[in-house]
Amino acid sequence: MSNENVLVVEDDRFLRVVGIVLDPTVPAERVAAFADFFAHDEPDFAGYCARVRKHVGALYPSTVRFVDTPQELTAALPGAAALIVESLAIGEGELAAGNALRVVQKFGARPRNIDEVACAARGIKLLTIRRRANIACAEMALTLMLTLTKKLHRLAGRISVEQLAAVGYPYKPFDRRHTPNSNWPRIGGLRTLNEATLGIIGMGEIGCEIAIRAAAFGMRVLYHQRTRLPEAEERALGVTYVSLSQLLAESDYVVPQLPGTPATVGFIGRKELAQLKPGAFLVNISRAEIVDRAALLETLRSGRLGGFALDPLYEAPGRSDDELLAFDNVVLSPHIAAQPRFNALNDLADMMERLAQELTQ
Repeated sequence: MSNENVLVVEDDRFLRVVGIVLDPTVPAERVAAFADFFAHDEPDFAGYCARVRKHVGALYPSTVRFVDTPQELTAALPGAAALIVESLAIGEGELAAGNALRVVQKFGARPRNIDEVACAARGIKLLTIRRRANIACAEMALTLMLTLTKKLHRLAGRISVEQLAAVGYPYKPFDRRHTPNSNWPRIGGLRTLNEATLGIIGMGEIGCEIAIRAAAFGMRVLYHQRTRLPEAEERALGVTYVSLSQLLAESDYVVPQLPGTPATVGFIGRKELAQLKPGAFLVNISRAEIVDRAALLETLRSGRLGGFALDPLYEAPGRSDDELLAFDNVVLSPHIAAQPRFNALNDLADMMERLAQELTQ
């Protein structure tokens, strides 16, 4: 490996940690900001950086060039030994500009934005990583689904006759001479994920992780996105491609898993909410703005939705007088889906260590 390593990195906010660890010229202000960002899970961020540097050997120090657009990417590639991208497209043109490229690292498990054939033809190693943060988001989606399904947000900690009566379940004992005593508060409307239908809008990294876990619960999984997955991938995930209208009409649970872009703002609006199966649950762990807030409130007031769950919120920090909190079938949480921070820290450490191994071979 050269004494002057050059890495080109897509300017995802988490990937900025690569620059902090590997490039000694990163401003102290950025280092301090990330030390604060990670402090509640990793109080010794400087120690984390030192541990990773110890494991990456000659990859430290490196010059890290951050890019945000395809034009910046092409301009930064000459002389770079490695490229790390999440969403930027990498094809023949980009690879040709990277005259010294040896490794392309996808910050994720599915390199759909990277021309694998072109990489192989040029002898460029393509690396991927199954991100713990994405797995945590999928766990959160299932957690919120289960919370709504079992009404845990209303029932947790409410075990006395007085507590249950306060939330609408007055106690009336069963005739125990003849009957069992399960569900003695007579909680109606409880459901199961087993044999229910889940509709995922956007089968990206997190969407795939959700599908894997939903299958383990015995759910039928539908999905919709602009480009259909290869048939072999559909079979491996156990998912069925349908139109958006069919997904909305047939799904007991709908999870919109779309990127936060101007094109996806209000993607789920009045029209889409009206197409939902009556009593369906809508669970959003992507971006709040994907679901039109005014239309959502109208639909909740109408009683058409079985429940709604959201992480992250429409504004951060949230408000204690948020209208959504008035509904007993709504669960809100303060942007914790990808947590703990060690998910990202361990992903990034693993990725940098693997890059170092490849570049020293």
